[in-house]
Amino acid sequence: MTRPGPEYRWLLPSAVAAPELPGDRLEKSRPRRTVRDWVVDTLAFLAALLVGLLAADSMNSTAGYSDSPLQAVDLLVGAAACGAVWLRRRHPVGLASALVVVTVGAPAAVGALLVALFSLAVHRPLKPAVAVVGSAAVVSSVLQPVVRPDPTSSLLANALVGILIVLLVIGWGMLVRARRQLVVALRERAARAEEEAALRAEHAQRLAREDIAREMHDVLAHRLTLLSVHAGALEFRPDAPPAEVARAAGVIRDSAHEALQDLRQIIGVLRSPGEGAEDRPQPTLATLDALVAESRQAGMKVTLDSRIGDLEAVPAGTGRNAYRIAQEALTNARKHAPGAEVTVRVTGGPGDGLTVEVRNPAPVGDVPKVPGSGQGLIGLTERAMLAGGRLEHGGTPDGGFRVGAWLPWPS
Repeated sequence: MTRPGPEYRWLLPSAVAAPELPGDRLEKSRPRRTVRDWVVDTLAFLAALLVGLLAADSMNSTAGYSDSPLQAVDLLVGAAACGAVWLRRRHPVGLASALVVVTVGAPAAVGALLVALFSLAVHRPLKPAVAVVGSAAVVSSVLQPVVRPDPTSSLLANALVGILIVLLVIGWGMLVRARRQLVVALRERAARAEEEAALRAEHAQRLAREDIAREMHDVLAHRLTLLSVHAGALEFRPDAPPAEVARAAGVIRDSAHEALQDLRQIIGVLRSPGEGAEDRPQPTLATLDALVAESRQAGMKVTLDSRIGDLEAVPAGTGRNAYRIAQEALTNARKHAPGAEVTVRVTGGPGDGLTVEVRNPAPVGDVPKVPGSGQGLIGLTERAMLAGGRLEHGGTPDGGFRVGAWLPWPS
């Protein structure tokens, strides 16, 4: 027989699930009894007293001990045993063990023994306390008719009735314990599920923020870099020819217009997720020529080496990631290596993957210090990893810089 899996184990009784319950371990400072505890303990005391009186009266009357000192001793021992029931929460094992011995010669303590066995089965695990004390109680129920015989019934009948009552009480206590353990397990699962849901929501929000930051950086960095380059050229060359000034102003105007449209689109998607995301077509690898032409118009020297026959055959997701990688690499080259010739190489095919490489030599002349945090390259690396690919970047032996990425292209 195979063991149940962990997904079903919480449905099984205490022998399998076995979570600890309050009161399973002996604590030095026990909390005060609540109103419910006082009510339950009082009812348990009264039940033990009533059962003990009935058992003592029946045994003593049938056996002829109604007016003997033995009846008084029996009643005194039974009263003490019923009083000890108040200790059942603090010392369930010790109380049940003592009452098992006492009930062999004192029928008036039977009620207290049954309450103690029930409490033991509720407050202690099945092994070893309940098994040992329960076995001793079964033996005690067999010895009691021998020590205090009942003339009106046979020894075997009294022993069987005693064993049955003991087993029923222990089984009832185990059932109550199993139900309490199930409630505790369900509460723990509910609390754990709430924590996991909160963690999943936090993780989803973090991923959404990262996606938004990556997209805004990829979309706006290219446009703002064009604005910065041409604005700087106008600032440092106020005597430039009117035609060149007009061309730079046109690039600034177009870049600002495109940046505003991109920003408006992103904000619209954030305000209404799922709506407005397709208002403008997303870039793909087929629009790489337009990106290169725009960079050339901004004054860059860009060489495009595409060894893929049909760029539109590249999957949209793969092409969009490749476009963003090339766009960010061109933006970095424009900022950190102005005047250097940049080479964009695209190779690959179905099944082999798509490789995008952007390389530039060392910058020409003195390059002004341009602030940068490196978040663009970090975002590109994350984008490639999320797509199932990889990205490498770093300096080249000639003092230049290289960005290379490989993206999966299913066959």
